[in-house]
Amino acid sequence: MAAALTRMNTEEPPHILYFILHELFAALGPTTMAFPLQQYIASLDSTCLPRILQVCSGVYFQGSVYEISGNEVCFSTGDVIKVTNIELSSVCCEDVSSFETFELPINHTGLLKLVPEKTPYSTVEELVKLRPVGFESCLPVTFTTRSKITLADVTLGAGTVLTLLSVVEKEELCRCRIHPGPGQASADVDVPLGTRGEFYVHEGEERFTPGEIVTSPHLCHQRFRFDNAAMCQRTLVLSPVYQICAIMSMRKNVLQFPSSLAVDVVDITDACEDVSFVIPVSLPEIHSQSDETFPVVVEVLEGPETRSMFKCSWLPQLQKGTQLIFHRKTTSSMTIMSSVKSRKAQQFFLVSERYAGRFRRRPRGFDSAYELHVASTQTPGLRVSATKNCEEVEEEGLPGLSVGERLEVIGCQKVQLPCGQTDAVVCYRLRDVDDEGDNEDDDEDGKQEDHIYLPLYMQGHFLELLSDNRKYTLNDLRQKAPLDVKAVSRDPELENDPLVGFPCLRLEGATLEPTIQASFLHTPNLCFEIPTRRLRMIVYCTQQPLPWHPNQAPKCSMERVTEVTDKFLHEFLKEDLSVTSPPPRPPKRNLSAPNPNTSVLTKEFGNMRVKSRKSSAPLPATPASGSNHQPPPLAPRGSSTLQASAERATPNTYAGTYQQFAENAPSIGRACEDVAENSDDDYVQVEDVLEGTLKKAQEGVMF
Repeated sequence: MAAALTRMNTEEPPHILYFILHELFAALGPTTMAFPLQQYIASLDSTCLPRILQVCSGVYFQGSVYEISGNEVCFSTGDVIKVTNIELSSVCCEDVSSFETFELPINHTGLLKLVPEKTPYSTVEELVKLRPVGFESCLPVTFTTRSKITLADVTLGAGTVLTLLSVVEKEELCRCRIHPGPGQASADVDVPLGTRGEFYVHEGEERFTPGEIVTSPHLCHQRFRFDNAAMCQRTLVLSPVYQICAIMSMRKNVLQFPSSLAVDVVDITDACEDVSFVIPVSLPEIHSQSDETFPVVVEVLEGPETRSMFKCSWLPQLQKGTQLIFHRKTTSSMTIMSSVKSRKAQQFFLVSERYAGRFRRRPRGFDSAYELHVASTQTPGLRVSATKNCEEVEEEGLPGLSVGERLEVIGCQKVQLPCGQTDAVVCYRLRDVDDEGDNEDDDEDGKQEDHIYLPLYMQGHFLELLSDNRKYTLNDLRQKAPLDVKAVSRDPELENDPLVGFPCLRLEGATLEPTIQASFLHTPNLCFEIPTRRLRMIVYCTQQPLPWHPNQAPKCSMERVTEVTDKFLHEFLKEDLSVTSPPPRPPKRNLSAPNPNTSVLTKEFGNMRVKSRKSSAPLPATPASGSNHQPPPLAPRGSSTLQASAERATPNTYAGTYQQFAENAPSIGRACEDVAENSDDDYVQVEDVLEGTLKKAQEGVMF
């Protein structure tokens, strides 16, 4: 090795230096010396992987950017990389004169020819052993000696051209043919391998592809030129470019970067055999692993965000550095429940299918016919009672309902209403026999039924009618959600059942959640379920042993009710309503229909071009024609209270005044027209006339 290093310090030709470097790598194997990444990977045998490398000098640009388009582009000094695989990806071609580089695909079909070295070989043995390919495959080789050679039976002068035909290694001889000069005959001679001189190799007839050049340790780093003069006549040095697959501590993705990065590395595999690389993984990635991975001890690298969807006791403990036991992965059926809005803050719960408490149903309230339709699809034979009156609107097809009327929802169908064809809920109106008297058409249950159609856009107030007092399990009700229930018996496995005590709970829906059963390291028997889709947390699998003897796992008690936030419910409803059509809009009102005339002016003013003011209260109706319009005389003050009711009745003093106003209407109209013809401000002055006239009429009424 010392001799090889000594030779590297001398000014040796490029092909000699490559030969020495290759021998040095082979002799040293894994070394602590720093080498360029390209040279190290090119000399690395793939059978010795994986190898652990440390970066001695990194490439820095734009704040030490680490990743662009999914590939690693630079490293910092001190980074530790574990190389797991290398794969030849392309060929790098470097111009010897200008040092410009370009890449060719590994399957490029262009042929290149070897350019002979300008530096001579000093012995015939070097010429044989340093040939770029196996000697037998490149025979014959033509070379010229620039110095005089004296052999046993012949002396060769300077400039003699020889062709090497074969090598006899046992005798350390090579058989060569002398190229004859003018008027001379060719002859074969035996040349010892140790013969010294200056030997220059001629350009051979061999042609190679770029892939053959970079995969051969003899051809690599030799000089070549394309055989096709139209492609490139520059002298090139070809080197392989590998795609390196590696892992780094605290990086969860497998790195892929080219070996052409300008970094120096040191092989530290022998000193870091026991070093474990921390591979961060998310909860969904943990759940996707095989069952053989569990149970495993993990450590939290990145805890959940502060505004999480959960409000449970174990959430604040999931901080960085906390160790957990992941017992097993599963897919749990869970039910989302919420408390009814009241003065207290509304609460939300995620209840496991293992919950063993009992519930009684509570009547639900509905605020529209569309809600009745949705509920009837999950609860066939739904019966409700109207809790508020609904006025009938004929032009929109809305039926009238009274408080207490009972309906049974049958289905939904398209009906023809005055406003057009629309979807409506078909109901049976249920009536008691006592309300109708004896009727021969009564059914066996003593009730008479007739159809009623509630358009889906109809607003109303309905309350569900329940007839059973049965206690249900959660599995009996979860498929019928949404439902209103009350917890009447707690789960015996829970010390404190949070569902007991609420006057009413609503089952919002059911979901299948991929979960991981976990526990803290200090309490391995108290387990809880972590929904992997709802909680963002980064962990890594440690090599720490489990806190129990092999095959003696403790019996775990599972938490069955987890309090969540309204954010969890909103996310669930967003997913659930993605396939549900929205409720229909009510029909547009007919804007072309004439509005009722609420003006204080009578029809005699219909042809006037003035703007009338709307009165806040309508005037009394005009008395019928032919009646006496004079008001009756007022009763004297202080009259006896025992007089007849007719004498005590207050006369309608507005009728006569209004009649007088109606009789004077033509004169008022002519005055308004005169003002309108002689003034540009029609609106203001005409209205002043009307106000003055009305004011006088009002004063007369008051008098």
